Order: sequence, then C-alpha cells, then structure tokens
Amino acid sequence: MTSTTASAAGWRIVDIVVAAVIGVAFGVVFLAWNALYAATGPIFAALPAGQAILYGVWLMPAVLVGLIVRRPGAALFGGFAAAAVSVLLGSPYGVDALVSGAIQGGGAELGFLLGLYRRWTLPTAVLAGAFAGMAATVHDIVVYYPDTDVVFWIVYGVASIVSGIVIAGIGSWLLVRALLPTGVLAAFEVGREQREV
Repeated sequence: MTSTTASAAGWRIVDIVVAAVIGVAFGVVFLAWNALYAATGPIFAALPAGQAILYGVWLMPAVLVGLIVRRPGAALFGGFAAAAVSVLLGSPYGVDALVSGAIQGGGAELGFLLGLYRRWTLPTAVLAGAFAGMAATVHDIVVYYPDTDVVFWIVYGVASIVSGIVIAGIGSWLLVRALLPTGVLAAFEVGREQREV
C-alpha cells in the first residue's frame, strides 16, 4: 500500500529521534561530500554549472526523512537538521548552509504537500527531489552566482533538478526499500505497510 495518511496525532518521539539521527548522519556525510565537490571542480572546468549534477546528496536527507516520518514538516526538519550538523562540524559554507538546508527542505516539503501527505510513491519522491533541486538552484543563483549569465543558470538548474530526481528522489526511495527488511523502520507506517504486503 502506498496511499496512506499520516497520523493526525502529530509528531511522536520516535519521529523526532529518527529524523534527528538521519540529520546527524547526513551532516557527517556532508563533510566528505563538500570535499569531493571541491575536488571535482577541475573536471567541470569547461562547464562549471554542470557540477551541480552532484547536488543530490545535499538534498537527500530532506526527501529521506519525508518518506520515513510522513508528517508535515518532516522534509524541512531533515534538510535543516543535516545542515545544522554540517555547520557545527565546520561546513565551508558557514551559516548560509542553514539557510540552504531550510530552503532545500522546504522544496522537498512542497513535493510531499502536492501529494497531500497521502502519496508515498516513487513519483512523489521524485517530485520532492525535483522541487528540492529547484529550490537549491534559486538560493544558489541569488547568493553565489548573481553575476553569471542565463545559460549558466539554466545549466545549473537542470543539473540540480536532475540530481535531485536521481540521487535525492530515486536514491532515497531505494534506500527506504533497502532498510525495510532490516526492521529498523518497523515503528513507522512504511514498515507496517511492508509487513501487510
């Protein structure tokens, strides 16, 4: 079953804890990803905007937390929590990482909102990833690339959105599917659905 409604009771302690744990884990992953992103700069020297194809890892915690917790605000929480941890660990983007994480999480949140928080399918995950990539593009162009041209913006936007779809959307969906047999999601609706199938 993939069309279900999140409980109206609001957030449970387990929701907060698991969302925070995912945020912490991705905050640590971001350290390595920031270094990899910087190291791959020369590969994209001919098309710098194309480097945004790697963006999806930064978008992933928002989509992943949204798919697991299934409550309004979960994607926003996931994106912000991961960003907060990365800032505490010394993100090269400084405090702006918090703003970026919130905006990316908000983008993913919009994808889940369009599914009315009832559809937890692969297309919804893809939509959340795409909107996260779109939100990231707007933020980055305004903050980091305001003096570049329209071609740069288009390439950057397309690369970010594709990365959001593939890495954050499809990647998060596959990660949830991989976690189900372990039983770690048993306390969540997605885990109960698996047992009912």
